Amino acid sequence: MPTEEEIYQEHILDHYEDPFHRGELAGATHAHEDKNPLCGDVVKIELVMDDDGRVKDCMFSGDGCVISQASASMLLEELHGKTIEEVQKFSAEDMLKLYGPRLTPNRQKCCLLSWRVIQLAIHSPVES
Repeated sequence: MPTEEEIYQEHILDHYEDPFHRGELAGATHAHEDKNPLCGDVVKIELVMDDDGRVKDCMFSGDGCVISQASASMLLEELHGKTIEEVQKFSAEDMLKLYGPRLTPNRQKCCLLSWRVIQLAIHSPVES
């Protein structure tokens, strides 16, 4: 029987190796990119918001460690189809719980990078 840690590790590697919605998003209405200056992780999130303020589509791109890239995949899978209000209510604590294993403060920054980016992306319309 696998341990809880082994299950989490497999889940994280699945998101890293076969991420949910990784790539560029044609027709994005909102986007933001940021990096973690301590380690160089970069995440860009592009969104298509519908007229009702719902995340109709989403994609991420970037480079970085397994934690930053897997957590971006997990986050977009979780928030795809949600309203702006639901995205805003999704807290840093919610993100850390979604990721799973406990992380050191420095590694938490890797996990929370995509969460910070999507919080800004919903308020960052793309110029046509």
